[in-house]
Amino acid sequence: MSTVGIVLLVIAIILVVAIVVLYFLGKRMQKRQAEQQSQMEAVAQQVSMLIIDKKKMRLKDAGLPEAVMANTPWYAKNSKIPVVKAKVGPQVMTLICDAQIFDEMPVKKEVKATVSGLYITKVKGLHGKIEQQDTKKKKKGLRAWALKKQAELNEQTASNKKNK
Repeated sequence: MSTVGIVLLVIAIILVVAIVVLYFLGKRMQKRQAEQQSQMEAVAQQVSMLIIDKKKMRLKDAGLPEAVMANTPWYAKNSKIPVVKAKVGPQVMTLICDAQIFDEMPVKKEVKATVSGLYITKVKGLHGKIEQQDTKKKKKGLRAWALKKQAELNEQTASNKKNK
């Protein structure tokens, strides 16, 4: 066999092994995410809050408790996350918002939100409907596509659970 043939065979084998490893890692991560989602739904509670401000900022600059920073992996500490500053009862808190509902979150309005610990998962308007902002441009790119596909997958899994 020629040298080029051997090199191509080795590269093909490495690619096949990499794809198999990624497949099994993906399945494991999907199971982990499903477990975390069920835990979040178990401790979720409805809270009435006044949204003061919302921003996308780095995790280390968000002003979250030290326990959150300690449990965050090193590679995620510099990533930007949607952060909401809200008044919950007499207390002003910094909460992490779900990326899918971050754009819907109204500022300077009182809302009823579903909260799991420091994580906001759903938002409903307390007084009337939440106004949708039509003036924004539609997001394009890989991240927008991935969020759209993830929302479709979540809807599909929710409908499968209802059918069972």
